[in-house]
Parts: sequence; C-alpha cells; structure tokens
Amino acid sequence: MLKLVNVNKIFHPGGVNEKVALKEVTLQVQPGEVVTIIGSNGAGKSTLLNVVAGVYGVEGGKVILDNQEISHYPEHFRAAWIGRVFQDPLQGTAASMTLEENLTLALRRGHPRRLRWGITSAERRLFKQNLALLGLGLEERLAARVGLLSGGQRQALTVLMATIATPKLLLLDEHTAALDPRTAATVMDLTEKIIAQHRLTTLMVTHNLEQALRAGSRTIMMHEGKIILDLHGSERERTTVAQLLNMFERASGNSLVNDRVLLS
Repeated sequence: MLKLVNVNKIFHPGGVNEKVALKEVTLQVQPGEVVTIIGSNGAGKSTLLNVVAGVYGVEGGKVILDNQEISHYPEHFRAAWIGRVFQDPLQGTAASMTLEENLTLALRRGHPRRLRWGITSAERRLFKQNLALLGLGLEERLAARVGLLSGGQRQALTVLMATIATPKLLLLDEHTAALDPRTAATVMDLTEKIIAQHRLTTLMVTHNLEQALRAGSRTIMMHEGKIILDLHGSERERTTVAQLLNMFERASGNSLVNDRVLLS
C-alpha cells in the first residue's frame, strides 16, 4: 500500500543551517494497517508525514502509494488520495464557512470542478448521517459556522472531513495533543471507529506512549531521522510503556522522557 524506499530529507542543504531530517528511511505499510509513530522531539515524525503528504520534496528515495510512485507529485495532487488531520483543531477547517460547506469541500476533494448546485439534498443527508455518528449533535447544525464550535467538536469534524471521501491513506499528526484529556479520549475513540469502519491505512504520530501501544497494530520509533524500532504482533501486545522507554534508550543511547511524554 505505502512504501518509502531510502527516503532522505535535508533542510537548507549545503548551508550552515543544514539539517538532515530523514536518513535513508525505508518503510512498508500494508493495506488497512494502522501504524503509530513515536520518538523524541525533532526525531523526524512530522517530517515523515509531510514528505508522504507532499508538503516537502525529498533529496533522495521514493514514496510509493498503491503501487504508484508519487515522490514528485505536488501536495494538492496527493490530497485526492490522502486525508490528514493536524494537531491544531483550527488548521483543518475553514472557520468562516458552515459545517456543510466544509464537508462539501472535503467530499469533493480531488474531483474536477464545474458549474453545479452548491450542495445537493443527497449530500446533506450524507452529512447528517455521518455527523450523527459522532454523537455531538452536529447533525442539527449544518448551517452553523465552524468557528462557533469548540476545539473538540472542530477536531472531530476535521477527522470526519479527512475520511468522508474514504482516502487511500490517513495521516494523523498528534491530532489529540491540543485537546483536554476528556475531549482527547472522545476524539480518539471516534477516530478509531472511523478507521475501523472504512479499514483505513493510517499513520498516526503521537507523544502518548500508552496510546501508541494501544491504537492500531504496529508501532515504529524514530530517532534522528531514522526508524530505530518496529514493534508488531505479540511482541507489541506484551510491551509496556516502561519497557518501551527502555527499548528506546537501548536503541538510541538517549532518554525518551521529556515534558510532553510525562504529561501524556
């Protein structure tokens, strides 16, 4: 499904501020697999998602999605196949537009534009059905502006927008980190239900180690632009957070403990 082959990403190459963000990263994700990604700050986790999404080009290697190399496709072209949810609840939606307008844009992502009715009755029924699944009462607020929603409601909407057109790949970049614990748990529960419903292939960056071991079926650990650990199957099921920290220290020679991990 998704393959990264010897991918390199370098910021400011050849300059005094040169930063090698990804070093010969190779990763293969099977269809329907949900992979959580952990690592210390600056490990390359978000850079990896940005490279897959097309925000950044690569200095070497290949990005292949569904047997098609997309390494040189621009971000807007890949958006037809890739759904994404960011850490900031404000980033994935248009505040001045209504819920139904935001959902319409998401549903038609990747389709050719032409003159037509703005929003059809069938689309409104679809939006109401999907919003009802969130259990937040948003199905009765289609005409409300998104800027009036709470952070949790807005992030739940963003998850729905990223998945309503059933993307080939879903990217979650710490999408619950900016929410309070109760709201974060609600949004994560909704996310897992949507992923399971559509059997979405997913990459999810998180600083919450407990969440990293519970969600999905595989956990990879990054350090200094490299994948240093890949846990799956029974080994992952038996691994505790304390053991995961020890694995990181043995593999990297550093401690993974920082304020964000301690507060997770």
